[in-house]
Formats: sequence, structure tokens, C-alpha cells
Amino acid sequence: MRIELESSLARWVQAELLDQQQARRISEYESSAAPPARSQMPIFIGLALGGIALATGLLLFVSAHWDRMSPFERMATLVGGLAVLHAGGALAAARFRAMSITLHAIGTALLGGAILLAGQIFNMQEHWPAAILMWAAGAVAGAVLIRDWAQFALAAMLVPFWLVAEWTNAMQSSNGADQIATTGVALLAICYLSVRGRDSRAKALTWIGGLALLPAVLILCLEGSGAFDGGRIRFTEPEATYGWPGAMLLPLVFAFVYRRAGTWMNAVAAIWILGLAMIADARFELGVYALAALGAAGLVAWGIQESHAPRINLGMAGFFVNLIFFFFSSVMDKLGRSLSLIALGVVLLAGGWYGEKLRRRFVARARAGGVE
Repeated sequence: MRIELESSLARWVQAELLDQQQARRISEYESSAAPPARSQMPIFIGLALGGIALATGLLLFVSAHWDRMSPFERMATLVGGLAVLHAGGALAAARFRAMSITLHAIGTALLGGAILLAGQIFNMQEHWPAAILMWAAGAVAGAVLIRDWAQFALAAMLVPFWLVAEWTNAMQSSNGADQIATTGVALLAICYLSVRGRDSRAKALTWIGGLALLPAVLILCLEGSGAFDGGRIRFTEPEATYGWPGAMLLPLVFAFVYRRAGTWMNAVAAIWILGLAMIADARFELGVYALAALGAAGLVAWGIQESHAPRINLGMAGFFVNLIFFFFSSVMDKLGRSLSLIALGVVLLAGGWYGEKLRRRFVARARAGGVE
């Protein structure tokens, strides 16, 4: 079990398990005995950029020679390219784990393009979300067989992508389909963010949830697709049978698998997301800002309660994004140009200074409880 040494020593001194002199001696010993830190960030950046360049180059090469290839040559190129990437990943697994993860990830990422191109080769006019399903199945197989975080992250993104594609394709005539999908994605992002743990899979889910949450909530607030009528959910078929229950329950089932008894917090988040969608569709602008601020504060409190710093950071960021939107939409047009810019500068400077102080205080409190 990894611990944060300084915060743990402070708690042990406070609990009178150690005195100040003993804590200082332990800290000095660990500092002198610790090996020099070696940053692996340049290696990871190089691998990421190299992987992107390799994938882009392969796609450009295939597209440049596509018209001159026979159907057999096209298919052989696609299958051979994927086989070479995964074989290279398997060979590098014992010698350079990061390279192996990169090559396997490129292979799985290019699988989607290969599936679509294979459909084009044979002129298949089929149900288009089925291609995403096959891509997601390949990512799930990679997560099961290869067992690295990149395959797991791809599967965690592609399976919801397939579900959203199936839903929107089936409900093209429904005005509320897009907002139902956005609501489900926003709740799933919160559930991903709520996963705790030090292993690479949990960190990948936290990153995916953190990156997706603010855009999903912003789209939900701006959408106004007509799924609600005057703040009341319109339970028409098949929205009532499949849409809203699926958007709410599927992310909560995922949260239950990882959190068990802690899923009640995800259920509270589901109520908040649903309320935000209702108020946004009712065009109650002040209510949207108030509920968004409440959600940001709740995310910060949730992070402190469960000692999870990423939620604190994201909650503080969400609060200030909400404040900026509120200023531009409700305050700036009521002031003159120069006065509004002065007020905006004061708000950003003062709010940024005090907000950073609060963020550091909250993160320190979370780390004192053993942040994961």
C-alpha cells in the first residue's frame, strides 16, 4: 500500500504515535535513501507522437494507393497492417512495455478504419452502427487478452459510442434522442470519474471521465432539443421504455460494479444531471447557472469526502467556467464595453487567486486522508 509520507507523518504525530523528532528523522532518512527521480515523460511523449505519426502515415499511404489496388490487395493490406502492429506489440512486450502498449493501441485504433474500409471494398450497405460494434468488440477482446490500460481505455470509449450510435440511428425521427444520449454520456463521465484506485485502468477511467464531463455538461445545457416540454419529461414511446431508463441506469450499473456501497453518490449525480437537463430545456437560465454551480461544489465536496484530488480540481474548474459563462451572458451586456472588461479582469484575477488558494487547501485536506 502506497502512502503519502509527509501527510502520513503529520497524522501520526497528531495521533501521538510519533513525536516531532522521530517524524523529522524518518523524513530525512527517506529523503536521503530515495533514488534520484528520472522523468519518463519525454519517453511517453515520444511514443505518443510516434504512434500518432505512424497511424496517420499508414492511413495516408493506403488512401494514396487505394484506387490502384484490387479488392484482394486492399483487404490484404488492411489485415496485414493490423497483424504487423499487434505482432510487433507482442514481441516488444518483454523488452519495452511502453512500446508494446503503443503498438497494440495503434492496431486497435486502426481497426475501426479497417472495418469501414472493408465495408467500402465489398460495397456493403448495412446498419452503420454495426461497424462501431465490431470495433468495440475488438477493443474489448484486446482488453481481455492484452490486459493493458490503453486497450481498456479504448473499450471504455467505444462501447458507449456504439450504444449512442444505435440509439441515435434508431431514433432519427425523435427530437429528444440527442438530449437523452447527452444526458447518458454526462452521467457516464461522472461514473468514470468516480472510479478510485492507483492501477492504470482506474487512472485511465478517471482521465476519460474528467475530459468528457465538462464538454458533455456544456452541450447538455446548450442543446434544447425538445425532449422536455415546459420542464416536464415527455414520456413517449420508445423514450419512456428504453431511452431515459437506459441513460440513467446503465451508468449506475457500471458504477455499482466498481463502487458497490458508494453508488448512492452516483445516484445523487444522476438526479442532478436529470434536473439540469430539465431546467436547461425549460430555458430557465439562472436556474441552469445555479444548478451548475451546485454541481461543481458537490463535485469538490465529493472529492474531499473520498480523498480524490481529480474531482476537486475538476469541480473548481467547472465552477469558474460556469462563472465566466454567467458573466458573459448575464452581466457583460448590462455594462459598457470598458467597464465590462474591467469587471471581467477583476473577477478573473481575484477569483483565480482565491480559487487557487481554496483548491490547494481542499487538495491538501484530501491528501491528508490518503488520496488515491
